[in-house]
Amino acid sequence: MSTSFVINGADRERLLSQYPQVFQQSFLRRYGLFLGLVAVFAYLVICFFAFNVGPALMNGRWERASSYIQDWYSWRAQPRLRFEDGKVVPQWTSRGQYPANAHISWLQPLPDGGYSVIYGGGQNRIDVTPTQANVYIDGKLYPVTIGADRVTAPAGAPPQIRQDENKVVVEYGFAGQAEIRTSQLYVQRRFLGWANFFFDTRSQFWGKSWGELASLALWQHRIDQAQSNISKMVDDFLGNDVWQHEDILSKLLQTLVMAFLGTLLGTLVAFPLAFIAARNITANRAANWGMKRVFDFLRSIDMLIWALFFTRSFGPGPIPGIAAIFFTDTGALGKVYAEALENVDDKQREGVKSVGASPMIVNRYGVIPQVLPVFISQSLYFWESNTRSATIIGAVGAGGIGLKLLEAMRTNQDWDKVAYMVLLILIVVFLFDNMSNAIRSRLIGKPHH
Repeated sequence: MSTSFVINGADRERLLSQYPQVFQQSFLRRYGLFLGLVAVFAYLVICFFAFNVGPALMNGRWERASSYIQDWYSWRAQPRLRFEDGKVVPQWTSRGQYPANAHISWLQPLPDGGYSVIYGGGQNRIDVTPTQANVYIDGKLYPVTIGADRVTAPAGAPPQIRQDENKVVVEYGFAGQAEIRTSQLYVQRRFLGWANFFFDTRSQFWGKSWGELASLALWQHRIDQAQSNISKMVDDFLGNDVWQHEDILSKLLQTLVMAFLGTLLGTLVAFPLAFIAARNITANRAANWGMKRVFDFLRSIDMLIWALFFTRSFGPGPIPGIAAIFFTDTGALGKVYAEALENVDDKQREGVKSVGASPMIVNRYGVIPQVLPVFISQSLYFWESNTRSATIIGAVGAGGIGLKLLEAMRTNQDWDKVAYMVLLILIVVFLFDNMSNAIRSRLIGKPHH
């Protein structure tokens, strides 16, 4: 059953005069959302053409991006098979993925002085001598001729084999690739996981299975009579020359100390200065205005710029990082604290003041109890945020894991180590975020979820 209402002319006029804001909305109220969406779309279109987004996407080296992503969760063995005196001589990089004279299942010597690089079973491999490389793809042979000035791909070669000026590149997908040159075969052989993550090839625990390691740790005789096997495992893990666990963990701890000390110093300095900036606490307009401008100056300069400035002044290390966080947080926290002070309930202040208390006692018992939970909550939030920021400013020379991360990225070969450090940073940020949220929730009286 439906009921309809009919409004006569008099009622309509009465409602229009009584509630004009409902029936006679302004142009912006009626079409503001639509105009805002149109403006945002137009802005994005302008940015698309102004910043050449289309050509950048078209000219991007997406195959490199794919290779870098694979390097995050895999590792590459990269021997160079050099052609010397009619023989093929393997030469390894400094990553130390195999010990000297190790038997390598995918790199086998041939009777004629050459080598066979196996990319998958016997169907995908390269048998190379100083004058020819026999490339097998899915069991089919494609001979590549190695001349004095040029390497020539065979006619009718599949897309996996391509001529690149004077060299030939052979691609085997995730398993890796090879560059056949006039003087060497440059091999990239990829494997899932992180090689030698726990122990490098110098360690006596290298290459042992989890069962063997557990047996050594729990009941077998000591390898080194001066320490237990578990202690030696820890030492060998931290002293891993390839992954540098001890150095990375110490740099991570340095980053956490930078964030903590910078935030703590910023809190201690911003706390008293905020009372000068608050108009209802300090009845001096010049002092209020001047202190707020100091806060604006400190926080308007980005933390990264402060880090660059202090790095030039004091040299690389954690001191510039701590100073950069301290300066930025003093400005930001001072502004937040001053605003909280200006919004306190004056009834408590007046109550303390009515008994003849001094201004310091009035602030101690009439103001601080109201704002202290807010102050601590804001400082905890800044501490959590600075844990992330300390990584960035470390990359410009302020020390910590940020500098270590930048060094690994510059090599363009240690992306697995980059992934390791990023994972450590994510874990630390996650832990600090949850800890900070729990403390802030208790301070402001809300249940932590």
